[in-house]
Amino acid sequence: MAKDLSYYMNLPYNMIMERAEDGGWMGYLLELKGCTAEADSREELLRELDHAKLNWIEDALDEERYIPEPLKSEGYSGKFNLRIPKSLHQKLAIAARQEGVSLNQMALYLISNGLSGK
Repeated sequence: MAKDLSYYMNLPYNMIMERAEDGGWMGYLLELKGCTAEADSREELLRELDHAKLNWIEDALDEERYIPEPLKSEGYSGKFNLRIPKSLHQKLAIAARQEGVSLNQMALYLISNGLSGK
């Protein structure tokens, strides 16, 4: 299959949508750096993101830039090993104990909040 505009437009890119501070919505396509949109409603944001995706892909094709394909979730087990300094391990363990949760739960909570910008 030729990797043309139609091919890329039909791929299931990962869409991230968040409430804006002004009450509207903002979003982006994870794999397409700089492909963003803003709107007053969630429905309008979906349309705007689709339009932004079209423009992004058209420009990339015109400029013969690399176009990434969507990340697939099948390749992720949900586990990874992480080496950290002993002092950080101790701080995390203490924080987890104070909250009454496991070290894994504490790390997951902190990572999730860091990724969501909260």
